[in-house]
Amino acid sequence: MKLRKTLWLLSVLIPAILLSACNLGAAATPTADPGAIQTEAFNLVMTQAAMQQTQTALSIPPTAAPTITPLPTATLGLIPTAALSGVNTPIPFNTQLPGLTPLASPIPTLATGGTVPTKNGCNDGTLVAESKPYDGDKLKNFTKFTKTFELQNTGTCIWDTGYTFTFLTDLSSPELKGYDIVYTDRDTPTKSGFSNSFILKLEAPGGKTKEVEYIGYWKMKDDGGNFFGPMVWVKFTSVP
Repeated sequence: MKLRKTLWLLSVLIPAILLSACNLGAAATPTADPGAIQTEAFNLVMTQAAMQQTQTALSIPPTAAPTITPLPTATLGLIPTAALSGVNTPIPFNTQLPGLTPLASPIPTLATGGTVPTKNGCNDGTLVAESKPYDGDKLKNFTKFTKTFELQNTGTCIWDTGYTFTFLTDLSSPELKGYDIVYTDRDTPTKSGFSNSFILKLEAPGGKTKEVEYIGYWKMKDDGGNFFGPMVWVKFTSVP
């Protein structure tokens, strides 16, 4: 389109310039330079073309730059207070936790003392007889006495060296001075079905201004330290 306009301008301007040259006075008619005329016409056309391009460029509205939408800023949620400074709830002592089954206690319950014999392996025994003082008898302070227990071997093991007729200190009155009777090599072993008499020489505690009851316990023990047989006792009242 621009090329057509340029050619049209050249076709109009060149004849016009030539006619102007012919109308000048004859006396002073200069010789026209065709090259200069063409150069001037070409410069004029280029000037017009440059002006049209400038006007076209100005008439085109600028393209708006795309709007950059900022990315949304991530908002951090509040950290729960319990996660940082939670209060530990104490577990009550000896309280079974949910879902847990408590194991059975490996420690057996100890039976109370009595004359009922307890068997331990091949060892067992029973009380056959006992001497005075009997339960509830009264003795004067510092009275010396003898207490005899006759026990029968009802087990299959022989009572021999290392077997003991044991005084149970933890169960007895502290003031009563009991002691053990131990089988030695000089003692006759007690075979199954036979009996043996354990003779204790004791003294009634004194120094009290009122009647006081005392009690002492004994029980058989084998050479391995295992108790068996009946638990026997002496029980009396010491009087001033």
